[in-house]
Amino acid sequence: MKRLALVLLLWTGTAQAVQPDEQLADPNLEARAREISQGLRCVVCQNQSIDDSDAPLARDLRVLLREQLSQGATDQQARDFLVARYGHFVLLKPPFEAATFALWLGPLAILLTGGAGVASYVRRRRAPGGPIALTADEQQRLDALLKGDKS
Repeated sequence: MKRLALVLLLWTGTAQAVQPDEQLADPNLEARAREISQGLRCVVCQNQSIDDSDAPLARDLRVLLREQLSQGATDQQARDFLVARYGHFVLLKPPFEAATFALWLGPLAILLTGGAGVASYVRRRRAPGGPIALTADEQQRLDALLKGDKS
């Protein structure tokens, strides 16, 4: 029984959320839709493509994509249509441009800032403080104490 469950688990592979009623009759168009949808982010799940997500919005995006392709749009036109509606966030790999500058460089800036902070902290902890010079009065008192004079 355990073996059967293991075989079934391995056999299922990755979950595909595309339902049969969403699929296009033309296998070429369906293949194009699948290829494009692998690069589109589910804006609800945020870490899955719309092809892998069961979210209702992901289904709507898959249907919109297939409608665009059925109406004769090229792959780029279909992608651009969805980007126009949902912004660059809908792309799993958004382009590097002014609008997505923070998205691409933000994590690097945070990492560098944190690294600089840690380096500064470590440098301050390791820096030898060195002896502090005594004033003339303090030196006289110390000399007197060492000689046994209690003045």
